[in-house]
Formats: sequence, C-alpha cells, structure tokens
Amino acid sequence: MAAKSRSGSSGSKPSPHAAASDTSEAVDAFMSRLEHPSKDLLQAIRDAILGAAPGISEGVKWNAPSFRTHEYFATTNLREKEGIGVILHLGAKVRKDGPGGVDVQDAAHLLKWHAPDRASIRFASASDFRAKRAAFATIVRNWIVHV
Repeated sequence: MAAKSRSGSSGSKPSPHAAASDTSEAVDAFMSRLEHPSKDLLQAIRDAILGAAPGISEGVKWNAPSFRTHEYFATTNLREKEGIGVILHLGAKVRKDGPGGVDVQDAAHLLKWHAPDRASIRFASASDFRAKRAAFATIVRNWIVHV
C-alpha cells in the first residue's frame, strides 16, 4: 500500500512545490517503475517519514523519493551498496547555522554527519530498519523543526 501525503495546506499561500514531481502520485509512479533489491525497505522508510509528523509531504527530487515540509529535508539514497540511505538536509541551499549545526536528538547514534546542516542514515535491511524505526521517527520529528 502506497503512502499518501500528509500535507497541511491552509490554502492561504501558493505552495512553492506545485510541479507534478512534488506529489505522492509522482512517488507512486516512481515506485511502480523502480527495480531495486531493497524496494520494500524503501517503502517502509517512505511510510515512516510520512507518518513521523503532520505536514510532511513527498515528491521526486534528485531522482529519488524525497520529503518536505515547506522545504525538502530528506532524500532517499538508492545507490547504497547495501540497503537504503536517507540524507537529511535543510533544503537545496547550504545554510549558515550556528557553529554546532543542527541540534537533533539522536540517542541511538544513527546519524552520520557530513556538514553542520547535512547528515545521513543507512539501513542495511528491513530488519535493521525495523530495529531503528522508532529512533528514526524521533530524528525526523526533531529535524523538521529546523527546516
């Protein structure tokens, strides 16, 4: 079953994400064409991100399922040698946050930091993801506060 957008649009302001690729339908179409050994894992990650907090939507960005609130904050990495990765970022442009970068609760130490505004998580398998799903959802909820 495909995940659906949980966009919290109030209708007061046009969305900057009006392209056809900025929809759950675009991700559904991408998923239907995708041939990947970890496709089921990708779907589980997709469901977890969309379910982590209200107002999260999805689209196809950078040729992969990606997630946003008012800016894109997460992009799946389908090129991992094993499993699926998720790159967490603060939009397409590098930001100059404080010297400590993004303050995100990561009690399970899942994040691999690449820059003060960019980190990634890799899930090697579906069982690896199931074991880390709750911690991952907490990270997503904490990350979107900064987007």
